[in-house]
Amino acid sequence: MIPELRDEFNEKYRPERYQSLLHRLDERAGTSVEFRVAETPIFLPLGVLEEMASAGIRLTKRLLAWPEYLTAARNSIPGNFLVAGESGGTNFPHPNFLTADFALVETGAEELAPRLVEIQAFPSVFAYQAMLAEEYRRVFELPEDLGVFLGGMDKDSFWAQFGKTVLGNHAPENVVLTEVDPQHQKTLPDFLLTARQLGISVVDITTLVPIGNKLHYRNDAGRLIPIHRIYNRAIADEMIGRRVELPFDLTARWDVEWAGHPNWYFLISKYSVPWLSAAGETVVPPAAFLDDFLRGDGFRRLEAAGVKLPAGNQGETVYDDLLLKPLFSFAGKGIQFAPTRAQLEAIPEGEWGNYLVQQRMHFVPTIRTPHGLTQAEIRILYIWPDGGELTPVLTLVRLGRGKMMGVDHNRDQEWVGASAAFWR
Repeated sequence: MIPELRDEFNEKYRPERYQSLLHRLDERAGTSVEFRVAETPIFLPLGVLEEMASAGIRLTKRLLAWPEYLTAARNSIPGNFLVAGESGGTNFPHPNFLTADFALVETGAEELAPRLVEIQAFPSVFAYQAMLAEEYRRVFELPEDLGVFLGGMDKDSFWAQFGKTVLGNHAPENVVLTEVDPQHQKTLPDFLLTARQLGISVVDITTLVPIGNKLHYRNDAGRLIPIHRIYNRAIADEMIGRRVELPFDLTARWDVEWAGHPNWYFLISKYSVPWLSAAGETVVPPAAFLDDFLRGDGFRRLEAAGVKLPAGNQGETVYDDLLLKPLFSFAGKGIQFAPTRAQLEAIPEGEWGNYLVQQRMHFVPTIRTPHGLTQAEIRILYIWPDGGELTPVLTLVRLGRGKMMGVDHNRDQEWVGASAAFWR
């Protein structure tokens, strides 16, 4: 995207530097980074990132000011995951963390424009991305004038705001990062970096101890410590998939604050995409809930929006221009390209409301590498401290050359994987 920086990086690249990068990442994280790290960052004009960041803010605030949407989204939360004590903000409830993923697509004017892939009010790997950018700069000797942080922040102000968002007004000893089996998650490097930076503990959510209306964890000495605030990293669909049984009632009203209340995982998610699409948000690809597509006017609306849909409802009919997505999956799980009518109708009718169909976006390969042009999916990471403002702070980039952009889908290639964006 910035040709002279791309050319300079490619010319100076040496495999031994990449190996040094991987070694330093493991060393600083204190554990092995198990997902594939890309050989290169990407270089973008600041205006491109700011356009994406502004779109994420606009969409989020529209959803928060939309009572009909919030009511419908709250009704979609599974009963055993509708958690009491929804919080975040002194004036009105809001999420503490947000991610918005964008593709760069070619418009009719043969220009590149961002399009929303999905939006999710859930934490991402903030600490790891800050460290990854530092190591890209150090190992590959990138110019110091290249920016990494967004929202007018630098390293110090980022950590100050991130710490404020996670800790609230509590001592680090009484704040925990919770996940299911955190020691065996691929995001463990981020957990350890976060814990080290903020002085908090990483705790398996299945080991929390309820006493009265308070939750506790055991510290390294085995002593029970009361929890005042939870930085929640336990993903609902994984808990459902693993059939995790918690030692406490997640839906009860506990005397605890949430940094990233679990309800926001559902309230601002792929569930919002059909709503935003129908509302005319042009940055959002045309989409409809599966039940609306099969039995309502979703087919007509998508066709009117320019989606190429074959006529007829025979089982062998293929919708080449569509993706089928489960609403509450993470990391690309369950996405199906070019579904047939029979595959759509094979989903139990009672589950149709938990899926959407969305126009497939064709990522434009923009990153020149020794292995050919590579696509980039760009995630904007936001924080929203209690009583503060929704602020973009960092990027997370996925590089790939296949249908799927997640790091799990590009592990057997080179110059693909998890990356970061530098801007000028």
